Amino acid sequence: QGRGFAVVAGEVRTLAQRSAEAAREIKALIGASVDKVEAGSRLVNQAGEAMHDIVSQVRRVSDLISEISASTIEQTSGIGQVSDAVSQLDQSTQQNAALVEQSAAAAASLQQQTHRLTEVVKTFHLGA
Repeated sequence: QGRGFAVVAGEVRTLAQRSAEAAREIKALIGASVDKVEAGSRLVNQAGEAMHDIVSQVRRVSDLISEISASTIEQTSGIGQVSDAVSQLDQSTQQNAALVEQSAAAAASLQQQTHRLTEVVKTFHLGA
């Protein structure tokens, strides 16, 4: 029985050593898990900050797009006004051209009348 007890005691000792080694491995695994959880938590915090920055930049871009849109509307209005002014200038130019043609016709008529008057006056002789 003494030998049997020694065998059982040896087995118990072996099991205790294995249990201790398994406990050390479990402790190491738990430590590694804690480290990974902490690293993951830091990454989550960094991702949250990055997302906050992205949202802020998207708002900024949206504001810039709104400003560009307002500027585009103003430019469109300005271009419309310029177009109206150019149309008015074109109309004035056409009117001026018509007036110039009328003036030229009147000048030609006056020249003809002057020529006829000169011919009529030539028929009169004045004694010197």
